[in-house]
Amino acid sequence: MKLSRILMASAAILSAAPAMAQTEIQFWHAFTGRLGELVDEQVKTFNEGQSDYTVVATHKGNYSETLNAGIAAFRAGEQPDILMVFEVGTATMMGAKGAIKPVFEVMGDGFDQSQYIGAVKGYYTSADGNMLSLPFNSSTPVLWVNRDMLTEAGIDADVDLSTWEQVSDVLTQLKDAGVSCPMTTAWQSWIHLENFSAYHDVPFATKANGFEGTDTELVFNAEPQVKHIQAMGDWAKDGKFVYAGRRNEGGANFRGGECALFTESSAGYAGIKAEADFDFGVRPLPYWAALTETPQNTIIGGASLWVMEGQSDEEYAGVAEFLNFLSSPEIQARWHQDTGYLPITQAAADLTREQGFYEANPGTDVAVKQMTAHEPTENSKGLRLGSFDQIRTIIDEELEAVWAGDKTAQEAMDSAVERGNPLLRRFEQAAR
Repeated sequence: MKLSRILMASAAILSAAPAMAQTEIQFWHAFTGRLGELVDEQVKTFNEGQSDYTVVATHKGNYSETLNAGIAAFRAGEQPDILMVFEVGTATMMGAKGAIKPVFEVMGDGFDQSQYIGAVKGYYTSADGNMLSLPFNSSTPVLWVNRDMLTEAGIDADVDLSTWEQVSDVLTQLKDAGVSCPMTTAWQSWIHLENFSAYHDVPFATKANGFEGTDTELVFNAEPQVKHIQAMGDWAKDGKFVYAGRRNEGGANFRGGECALFTESSAGYAGIKAEADFDFGVRPLPYWAALTETPQNTIIGGASLWVMEGQSDEEYAGVAEFLNFLSSPEIQARWHQDTGYLPITQAAADLTREQGFYEANPGTDVAVKQMTAHEPTENSKGLRLGSFDQIRTIIDEELEAVWAGDKTAQEAMDSAVERGNPLLRRFEQAAR
């Protein structure tokens, strides 16, 4: 009887004990709006698909604010497991000694890095070929077209807009037809200097745009870049190009039907599809025929996921499982189709094609083709420059002076290079 009572008491204790707690994974990101909803959907799908881990996604502000929040949290010993960092913060994260745990180490021996598309993963890969962070939301700039507005202006909606020379002609026709916003842009430095340089295979900075060392210098004040910025400055003076802001303020103007042409990220697809009350199309980013017969490749924007140091083995195991989930063909294909971001694996691109998405949504494969048509050169691999968030701010200020007619393109680009290079020197010293 005594043994029976002991067994019954033990059973009662075990039944009253709580189930083993799930390991919590903190994920800080910069998404709001539709993209924030889609991230929440991914996290919910992962959490409901297994019982060992719970990912907690937290919005920490825009890209710059999220990076700064992550740095501050690490200094305080309160860093998240996963931090979203935009592409211009890559060099900063690489230089943050002891702050990050490379993704290839987190994922372990079975991690197949070859499954990731080279033009995408190359931005986040070390010199020895290992991935330091996981590409998450990778995009590239394209030209968005309000087809209805072209038609209303008496222009064929399928007009060839492959070159900037052709775009210039169409802008004139739109202006003559009374269109108040023939063209606007988002992310002016990323599209019209950084990607312009890569697309025309000219250097933005020395040392392979910083990939070959921190002793790099800015050189985007050369003739090709200056001619393009001066052309845009002339369009601004004539009312053919309308500047809306440094980030994506122009997106609201385009989605609202105010502007005919819009240079923006391929990831604009999510918002444009949801909000645009007009027939829209997507074209490749134009190039100057006077500079090249065949454009090279554009480079990626967006962000990658960095794993922070100082976490437990259980947390790293959960991080690896979550990143594997995000990389799976089904999840990647859905993300690509919902957002317009590039698929980060060839399997996801192949699945999207097999599902008939590109055929049903003409133009949605433009970004993939634009990124993968040519093997990247040292001018078109991307940028790896320290303090680049601050340098972009300088570039934005100088571009605004051109749009306002206060400076010539040469004056503005010379000033941006002169102001930006000391920041590179400071970063070089800190990285030693």
